[in-house]
Amino acid sequence: MSIHRIKVLGIPFISTLIGISSLILVQQKHLALLILWNVCFILSVVLERKFSWLRGLQFVFLGAFHYTSHLNWCVLLYYILLINLIQHKAKFREIMPLGFLIVLEYTVIRLTYMPATMYNLLVSVFDFITSIVVILGFLIIIQIESEKKKLCSENDFLITHDPLTGLLNYEGYMQAVYSLVEKKQEFQLVLLDINNFKSLNAKDVSSANDILIHLSDVIQSIFPDAYGLSRYAGDRFAILAPLEQNINDHVLNFDKLGLQITFSITRYPAEADTLQGIVIMAEDRILHMRRELWVKSQQDLMRSEKMKVIGELAAGMAHEIRNPLASIKGFIQLSKSKQFNIEPWYEVIMNEITRVGELTAEFLQFSKPQANNMKIESLTDCAARVFSLCESEAASRGHSFIFENANQAILIHMDRDKMIQVLINIIRNAFQAMAHPGEVYFRIKAEEQAAVIEVRDTGVGIEQHNLSKIFDPFFTTKEDGTGLGLSLCQKIIEDHQGAIGVESEIGAGTTFTIRLPLAKG
Repeated sequence: MSIHRIKVLGIPFISTLIGISSLILVQQKHLALLILWNVCFILSVVLERKFSWLRGLQFVFLGAFHYTSHLNWCVLLYYILLINLIQHKAKFREIMPLGFLIVLEYTVIRLTYMPATMYNLLVSVFDFITSIVVILGFLIIIQIESEKKKLCSENDFLITHDPLTGLLNYEGYMQAVYSLVEKKQEFQLVLLDINNFKSLNAKDVSSANDILIHLSDVIQSIFPDAYGLSRYAGDRFAILAPLEQNINDHVLNFDKLGLQITFSITRYPAEADTLQGIVIMAEDRILHMRRELWVKSQQDLMRSEKMKVIGELAAGMAHEIRNPLASIKGFIQLSKSKQFNIEPWYEVIMNEITRVGELTAEFLQFSKPQANNMKIESLTDCAARVFSLCESEAASRGHSFIFENANQAILIHMDRDKMIQVLINIIRNAFQAMAHPGEVYFRIKAEEQAAVIEVRDTGVGIEQHNLSKIFDPFFTTKEDGTGLGLSLCQKIIEDHQGAIGVESEIGAGTTFTIRLPLAKG
């Protein structure tokens, strides 16, 4: 209960009780004055909010009532007014002079109807000390309550605000939206999402925080009349803007801050008329825009990678073709200047021309789109076919060719001709890697959700620094190789949603491993 309510309800009752008691206990000769001052005092208390100037007269009316009642019980009324005064003036230096005057008023009036004995003088001193204790006690209570309210206010601020930027956090943001929806206040919910925040944060956390603080300042300057501004989920901002504010790409351009911003705008109640509806719609829109932006960035990245690969292929192709053409050109120029018959070099020239043709054919096969002949077929049958095709070549080279087929049909989604091309290419590479008769192990098996193909030879092996390059276009260690064979194999396997890997040890041999997903159903 507030001090004002105590005054309004308590003072009329107490003062009336004191007046009646004065009439009963004292031979009262000033009944009219007693009633008059009592009524004036009560009215000054009851009407003080309507007529503030009455507060200054309350102590005058109380003193007059005290003097005519001749009862010390009026001290309770003095204390009530004193407590009310403390509530409005919380500083000690402001309270003490007024408190001293109030106690002095009570003491002087009391001594007018009490004999000036030592007892009464000591009682007056005691009343003065009591008043000081009351003042100090209530000041301490008020200070404690004030600190409590301050802590509660700070706690509420921390619960609903972001400590870094000072904007609302998610809790405060939702409360603000709820408040606007409850009041049926039209607004537009703007969500901002920083696309490159993770990269900024990875570079320097303090720098990223500075950017967030700067961005929040910029947002506050753009939306000075916003119903609420929020930062939540690290890199997300929410703005509750008036419906009439124009918001577009130009307004929300943060390129100067080095930020890539995606934003969505949802209007209440035109597009959604509930709290849940507008929040979900706004989040869905920003998520959709983020997804579109991610897809576009991936497409740009793929396009960039394709152009890079095309550039590397073109450069490699030009380099590989230039060598045989230079040889042919040299022979032709020499025969013309010396008037030589080119017949002795005919075979060399034709070999170089054939090499250019083979290079061109493999390059076209590598780069052009392939016809899609994918269907579910047996890898077991395909591997058996490859073994029969390569068996005679292994025998002619003096190699032992060991085939370990699966005991069950392994079905995969594949282009049979392309798969045969890949396996023959890898097996022939294994034959060529062995200068002396050796062994080539060829086996297939099913492993969990994948079909596994292994081709292992006992050749010289591949240098460790070359392992990461063997699938690069035009990289080869063979004198007559084009460097496109394994690149083409890798491309075909990736088109089959598979992966190809290699392990090698110098002097012990090389193992190629292909993993392909099993056909579903």
